[in-house]
Amino acid sequence: MIQVDYIVVGIGLAGISFCEELKANNKSFMVFDNASQLSSTVAGGLYNPVVLKRFTPVWKCQEQLAQALPMYERLERELNVKLDYKLPVYRKFASLEEQNDWFTASDKPILSQYLSTEIVKNTNPSVDAPFGFGEVLETGRIDVKTLVEAYKSQLQENNQLIDSVFNYEELMIEEGGVRYQDIKAKQIVFAEGFGIKHNPFFNHLPLNPAKGELLIIHAPQLKIDYVLKAGAFLIPLGEDRYIVGATYEWKDLTNQPSETAKEELSEKLKKIINCPFTVVNQVAGVRPTVKDRRPLVGRHSEYSNIYVLNGLGTRGVMIGPYVASQLYNFIENNIPLETEIDIKRFQ
Repeated sequence: MIQVDYIVVGIGLAGISFCEELKANNKSFMVFDNASQLSSTVAGGLYNPVVLKRFTPVWKCQEQLAQALPMYERLERELNVKLDYKLPVYRKFASLEEQNDWFTASDKPILSQYLSTEIVKNTNPSVDAPFGFGEVLETGRIDVKTLVEAYKSQLQENNQLIDSVFNYEELMIEEGGVRYQDIKAKQIVFAEGFGIKHNPFFNHLPLNPAKGELLIIHAPQLKIDYVLKAGAFLIPLGEDRYIVGATYEWKDLTNQPSETAKEELSEKLKKIINCPFTVVNQVAGVRPTVKDRRPLVGRHSEYSNIYVLNGLGTRGVMIGPYVASQLYNFIENNIPLETEIDIKRFQ
């Protein structure tokens, strides 16, 4: 019988963030993952503290960045991979009114550190932007696919990863903990993304699965070294390749790329750039989103050793480390969860 402090189910951004909390506090753990949920590996990976539709700050953006960026920096060293690509985000202005709205927003206390007050003029003939851009500061991209692959390899080397489907029926609730097959743990945390829909302990939570698709394009004439937000996101990957995203689809919840999404993103792209491009790849995954746009974090109403960490939505790279830390402190130090993320709000 293996004895650990924690079992963690799922190793996307939520699971990794929670494992990092456990490591920092010298807790032992085992991870189950069967790679069925691809939302983390197909994420654009942007961290950006501003909602660019409305020029408003992302919820808890300062706290989130303060927690997230040091974690990725540490993981780069530990895993010996490049994860954090510092890139400015340029928001294309559609009109003079939008420029004025930007300046108004940049005067607000939280936003003043993130919104540059200088309008960036467009000098790129391949981009159509007569009103220029607003530049968002303290932004970048985390290479989530590389992170997940490298993290899983490290867990495998440490014999901490079990690569199989978690069978909920086999979970035994015991005095002072849980038992699953030959593993005993004090606590179990479910961080399985959209897979929660099959989880009998938490499938009542109002998670809205939303399929997202991204294109990878090759556009040798484009030559941009910033993230461009203009109807769609355009994220440079180097070697003239760019991520174009993302779509939202509520009915087709497979991980299969669709022709419809390819057409939708290609049409959006043609309104932003006027140079030739080739689609070289297309990826799809189902994101766990919540109607109030806050994560699902907390303890099961009946079993005191069963927890959930889910619903990171589209901003997982920023929000994951922040809510993982909240959950850890709730379990180990009895610090109450923020009411906005606590699953009790749906009970």
